[in-house]
Amino acid sequence: MRTLKRINNSKNLYQPAGSLSNKENRPEASQEAEGMRRRQMAKNAFVEDTFIRNRTGFVTISYGAMGRNRIVETQVVTLVVEKQTRIWDQFGNRIGFRELNPGMVIDASFSEEMTKSIPPQARAYTITVVRERKSSIIDEGRVVEVTSDGRFGYILTGMANNPNRQMRYVVSNETKLRDRQGNRINLMAIRPGQIVRIEREAFQTASIPPQTSALSVQVISR
Repeated sequence: MRTLKRINNSKNLYQPAGSLSNKENRPEASQEAEGMRRRQMAKNAFVEDTFIRNRTGFVTISYGAMGRNRIVETQVVTLVVEKQTRIWDQFGNRIGFRELNPGMVIDASFSEEMTKSIPPQARAYTITVVRERKSSIIDEGRVVEVTSDGRFGYILTGMANNPNRQMRYVVSNETKLRDRQGNRINLMAIRPGQIVRIEREAFQTASIPPQTSALSVQVISR
C-alpha cells in the first residue's frame, strides 16, 4: 500500500479543488485524472465517531491497511464531509451526513492529502454504508404480515402458514423504513406480498418463528 501523503498546511484541505499547487493551467481532464490517482479507499471501515463543527460534518473511522512486511495495521482518519461528498446507505439510497452513526461499517474514498493532526483529516469523496452494525445480517423475504402493539411494530416474512419457514422482525422507532425509491415511510405502508430487504441484529430467539430486531427495512418489489 502506498505511504499516505500529508500536507503541512491544513488550510489547503478546505480550498477549492482547482486551487491546490499550480493546477490552474492544467487541462480539466488532467486535473480529474490526478484527483483519481490521489484517492484512497477504506473498505469495511468502522465508524468511531461523527460530529459537526462550524457547519461541517466529520466522520472518524478506523480500518485495516497493509503496512510494512505485509502486516495489516489499523489506520484512523477523520473524514471531512462537504457538500460534494456523496453518501449512500446499504441499499443504494442517497442519504445525508446525519444518518451516519458510530458503530456503522462503511466503505469510503477520500483524499490522500491529509493534515498532520491526530487523527489526520482528509476530504471525503464517497461514503457507502455497508452495515448498520458490525455484526448485523441482511435478509430478504416476502412479507406475510405487518402488525403493531402500540409500542413496537412487527414484520413477519417467509412462507404463509408455515412458521418453520418464517422470521419475525421487531420494528422500533430507531428502525429505518424506506420504499422502493428510498423515501422514508411508516410501518403500515409496508404490505403483505411485498419483497423486503432487512438489515437485522445477529441474534434471534429460539422461538418458532424466530424473532430478531430490524435495523433498517427497504421495500424492493410490490
